[in-house]
Order: sequence, then C-alpha cells, then structure tokens
Amino acid sequence: MKEQLPALIVAVPLLAALLVTALWWFDRRLCFPIAIAAVGASLAAAVTLLLRVLSEGAVDYYLGGWPPPVGIAYRIDHLNGLIAVAVSLVSFLNLAACRTVAEQEFREKTGAFYALYLLFTTGLLGILITGDAFNLYVLLEISSLTGYALLGLGPGRAFLSGLNYVFMGTVGASLYLLGIGYLYVITGSLNMADIAAILPSLLPSNLVIMAFVLCLTGLFVKMALLPLHGWLPNAYTYAPSMVSSLIAPLTTKVMIYVMIRITLSVFSFDFAFDETLLRLPILWLAILAITIGSLMALSQRRLKKMLSYIVVAEVGYMVGGFWLGNRSGMSGAVLHIINDAFMTLCVFLAAGAIAFKAEDDRLRNLTGLFRTMPATMAALVVGALSLIGIPPTCGFFSKWYLISGGIEAGQYGFVAALIFSSLVNGILFFRVFEICYFEPTSPPHAYRYRRTVPAAGTGAVTEAPADLLTVLIATAVLLIVLGLYSGEIVTRVIHLALPPGLS
Repeated sequence: MKEQLPALIVAVPLLAALLVTALWWFDRRLCFPIAIAAVGASLAAAVTLLLRVLSEGAVDYYLGGWPPPVGIAYRIDHLNGLIAVAVSLVSFLNLAACRTVAEQEFREKTGAFYALYLLFTTGLLGILITGDAFNLYVLLEISSLTGYALLGLGPGRAFLSGLNYVFMGTVGASLYLLGIGYLYVITGSLNMADIAAILPSLLPSNLVIMAFVLCLTGLFVKMALLPLHGWLPNAYTYAPSMVSSLIAPLTTKVMIYVMIRITLSVFSFDFAFDETLLRLPILWLAILAITIGSLMALSQRRLKKMLSYIVVAEVGYMVGGFWLGNRSGMSGAVLHIINDAFMTLCVFLAAGAIAFKAEDDRLRNLTGLFRTMPATMAALVVGALSLIGIPPTCGFFSKWYLISGGIEAGQYGFVAALIFSSLVNGILFFRVFEICYFEPTSPPHAYRYRRTVPAAGTGAVTEAPADLLTVLIATAVLLIVLGLYSGEIVTRVIHLALPPGLS
C-alpha cells in the first residue's frame, strides 16, 4: 500500500466522485461522508509522501509499471510534495465547512456539487504530481471543466461568468497544448524529465523559445495574470460561496506551480533566465498586476469582488517573485503559494459566512457585524492582517522574502509595488472593519438577515453554522501557525526544491 500512495492521491477522489454520483439516487446521507473521507485519504497520502520525500528524497511511480518515456510517471519531490499537502488540506477544510451551506444552497444539486468537488480536487492533485506534459494537460482540463460546472451552479450572473471563464480557460489550455505539441515535434517525447534531457542538444532554437512562450501564455491565462485576468473577478464574485472558497485559494496557485515546474524541470533555469528575453517583461507584468489589481480592489463596493481583485494582485506577487531569479525571490514565491492558499481560504470562508446570513455582500449592508457575528469577524481580521502582511501571520514572512529578493535583484519597482499593495490592503480591510464595527445597524443600510434569526438591530449573536464557523476559526489559527513555522518550511523544504547554486 505504501508504494501505491502516489496513485491513491488521484485515484481515491476520482473513484469517490463516481460513487457519490451513484449513491445520490439511493442514499443521499452517504454522499458527504464518502466525499470527506476521500479527500481526507488524499490528504493523508500527501502528508505521508512529503515526510518520505524529506527523509529519502524524491519518489517516482510508474502507472501500470510502464517506465517513461513510454508510460506516465508520477514524481513527488520537495516542491510538489509541499504544495500537494496544502492543496489537499485546503480542499479538506473547505469541504468540512460547507455541508450545511451546500445542502441549503444547492438542494437537489448537492450530489452533483460533491461529485464535481471531488473531480476538481482530483484534477489539481494530478496536475501537481504528474511527470508527463500531456497528462498534465488532461488533468488541467479535468480541473477546469469541473471548475466551470461548479461556478455555473450559482444563481443569477454565475452562469454567464462561468461561460466567460470557459472561453478564456479554453484559450489558455489550447495555447499550453500547442506549446507541448511543438515540444513533442522536436523531442519525440512527452515525459518532462526526458524532454529536459533532450532540449540542451537542440539549443539555440527559435522553435523551443516559441514552445516556451506558448506554454507560459496559456498558463498566464489560467492563473489570471493581468492583463489576462478578465475571467476571474466575476467568476469568483458570482459563484456560490462554497465554490469560490474552493476555487479562489487553489486554481491560481496550482497554475503558478505549473509555471515553476515547466520552467525549471522542462526548459531549465539557464534557458528561461539567460537564453530568453522574458524575465524583465514578465516581471513588469507582475508589477502591473500588483498595482492595478490593488487599485481595482479599492474601487469595489462588494466584499467578494474586492477579494477577487486582491487575488489578481496576489498572482503578481508570486509570478514576480519567481522571475526575480534569486533564492530569496523564489523562496518567497513558493512560500506565498502555500500562505496565500490559506489566507484566501480564510477570507473567502468569512465572506461565505456573511453571505449565508445577509441578503448580499455589498459593503454598505454589512453594518453591525462585529456585534452579530463576532467570531466570523475575528477570523476575517486575522485573514486581513495576513494579507496586509502583519507579523506573526504567515503573509508577513512570504512578503519579507519577496521584498528581500526584489532588493537583492535591484528590482525596486517590484519592491515598491509590494509595499503599495500592502498599504492598499490595509485601507481596504480597515474600511470594511469601520463599516462593520462603527456604523450603526439601522435603515437604510442595515444588515439584513435572510435566515430565521433575530431582527437586525437587536445586537443578538447570529453566527454562521457550526461546521463553517469551526473551520473558519481553525483556518485563522493556522495562518498564525504557518507564520511561526515559516523558517522551518523554507529551510527544510523550499530551499531543497530550488535549483542548486542559486544565489
């Protein structure tokens, strides 16, 4: 069983999705326990594999016993082992939080929600551990198609927002596939390690550069790097709350991981940073993403849309940190993938809890929340402080590495953008806190409940359901724990995932 763990990470939630779909017609009470058990099994497998990587080194697994380049290989190393734990833990926490809300929001579609949730998790975990470039595309489409369907489960504008995501996502996936097609034409292989071994003998080659540019452009669309971010704000804003709290923390982070993996493990560090002219243009795109994303967040009047534009800015953090090309910057980028996944989970869960109780998430209607939902708001405060970058929350430490990397690389524009974004985040969240704490709960901007709870203005505590609230508080605590152990994560895991000899 121990040797089959890489396959089980993907196989268990995939088979559970099929089982949940069938059981929905016979005994609906079993659907949630099976779903949570499947994601929990993937989490346990990911943790076990990371511990094994830390003690023994990278783990290779050949599907069907066929070695590459003929067969498909799974490879777990320090980089994807760490991110696989983060992805599976975020998926587990969000699923544990969403049962009550999902059953009320989706009703007859709850079975479809659980099945799509499991398939989405399957796709993301498969993307992380596969060592085959085309298999990565297949898994990318699995996660994308299920993500489109999950977004479309929402009411109102969710369908049109999801359709826009379909169009943009299809373009991104097609560009990535075209780049992989070029690589196959010139190398005759789809295995990442095999391609990496063949490419140096083909350089210099304009075809290789074209393949690299196509792959990166496709991934930039999928991760919503500005100006290719148009699908993200509306998709996350109008999606059901428990869908946006799954997709927002994971989709962009996994796509950034794929960018790192393709760049370092297929094309090589020297090729990407020394033999192409892409480093500075991409770095300036990241600076623009940070700056414009923050400014767009400042202009929003809805909580989820404000958070969505913060995600756009955070993408710039990680992309820019990686393309600094030094140890501090890359360490900060990888650490921020982990930290931002949990920070985004925390604030979107809080937004979901508020949306579950309120008519909408317009900021003007959120008065009195510190009195009526004190635990939810306390967790939102922790998540906000982490996004701002206040110690000892985890967001401070990854920003510290990113700023250090920017200074070492002499990229002061990137450093200035990071500081500007942190200041804007402070303004954004303290504006929210001012409304929620200081403004009176009275018409015409009173906090309006749609559930069976005490009337607005009574001051009675009316928190979110216990499962959602428990996970939300646990996630807020986790942000502090991650901050306290950031040094251990960087020195014992992340540094071992970076190219040797990196300054």
